[in-house]
Amino acid sequence: MPRNAEVIRQWNILLLLDRKRLGLSVDDLAQEAAVGKRTIWRDVAALQEAGFPLTSEKRDDSRTYWMLTNMPLKAVQDPGLSTTEVCSLYMSRALLNAMPGAAFTDGLSALMKKIEKGLSPRVRKFLDDLPGVIKVKAGALKKHAKNYDEVVARLIEASSGHKVGQMRYFSASSNREKDYVVHPYHVAYFDGGLYLTAFVPEYRQIRNFAVERIKTFTQTQQTFEPRVDAADSPFAESLGANQGGRPERVEIEFAPRVARYIRDREWHASQQLRELSNGSVRLTLKVCRDWALRSWVLGFGPHARVIAPSVLAQEILEQLEEARDAYAPRLALEMPATYLSMQPRLPIR
Repeated sequence: MPRNAEVIRQWNILLLLDRKRLGLSVDDLAQEAAVGKRTIWRDVAALQEAGFPLTSEKRDDSRTYWMLTNMPLKAVQDPGLSTTEVCSLYMSRALLNAMPGAAFTDGLSALMKKIEKGLSPRVRKFLDDLPGVIKVKAGALKKHAKNYDEVVARLIEASSGHKVGQMRYFSASSNREKDYVVHPYHVAYFDGGLYLTAFVPEYRQIRNFAVERIKTFTQTQQTFEPRVDAADSPFAESLGANQGGRPERVEIEFAPRVARYIRDREWHASQQLRELSNGSVRLTLKVCRDWALRSWVLGFGPHARVIAPSVLAQEILEQLEEARDAYAPRLALEMPATYLSMQPRLPIR
C-alpha cells in the first residue's frame, strides 16, 4: 500500500508541473501533496531517474523551482503533445479492451505499441505501477463474423461520403435475412457493440442496425442528402440503442433504498429529479418507450414504480407477470385449491 501511495503521489506531481509551465517550488509541491519537503526531493529524484524530463532552478526568492520541460519523450515526434499527455495515452490502453472487434482497434493498438517502444523501460515501469488509475470491465461483448472489420470500414466510408448503400441484414424481429437500401449516417458504439444509424427510404424512417448482423454491405456511387431531423448524438431519445422513436414524458418513483443511486447519476439529458418526504425520488425523463426503458425499470425490481404513462406501467406489469409465470405459473398455484374443492369432505370427528 505505501508503494501505491508513493507512485500515485509522484504521478500527481507530474500533473501539477505539467499545468504550471513556469514551475512550482519545493514548498508549493509539498503543500499540494501534503507531505514534507524531503519527500518531495525524493519524489523528483525518482522521477528524474525514471526518465521524465524534469529540471530545476533557483530563483530570486532563494527557493528551488521544479519544471517539466517541453522536451518530448522518444515516443512523441510531435512537440504539441506533452509528456503527461503521452503517458495518459499509454495508460488508457486498457480502454481498448472494451471495444474489441472494431475496425479502428487495430490502428489504436499499433499506436500503443509505438508509444510503448518509445518509452524507456523505467518510464513504462513507473506507469505500469500506477495502481487502479484506469481499470475497465467490459460488458457483454457481441460476437462478430469474420468479415466484421471489413463491414465496419465500408460503413464508415459510406457514412463519411454520404453514399447510398445496399445491405443484407438479419432481422431479429422477423428471424430472417432482408435486403435494404440505406442512407448511412454514422456508426455508434453502445453496450458492447457497434450500430449503424441509417435512413431507410422504403420505410421513410431512421433506423438502427446492429453491425454484427449485417451480412453484406455494398457502397454505391449514388449520393444522398442527410435529413435535417437526424440527431447528431446517437440514440439521443433512448436509454438504449434506439433511434427515431417518439419520446414521451416518463415519470418513475424510486424507493429510498435506491434513491441515492438514482441521484448520483445522469441517466438522460432530459431528466428532472424531485425529492419526496419519505426519502423516495421521482425521476422524470423524456425518452422513447422502448425495450431499453422497460428493461432498465425492471432492473430495479420492487424499488421502482412507473407513475406515468399508464401504458408503460401496464407493460411493466405484464412483463413482471410473465417473469413470475416462468418460475411459478399461476395455474400451478391455483391447482391445489381447485383440487381440494373437488375432494369429498371427511366427517368431523
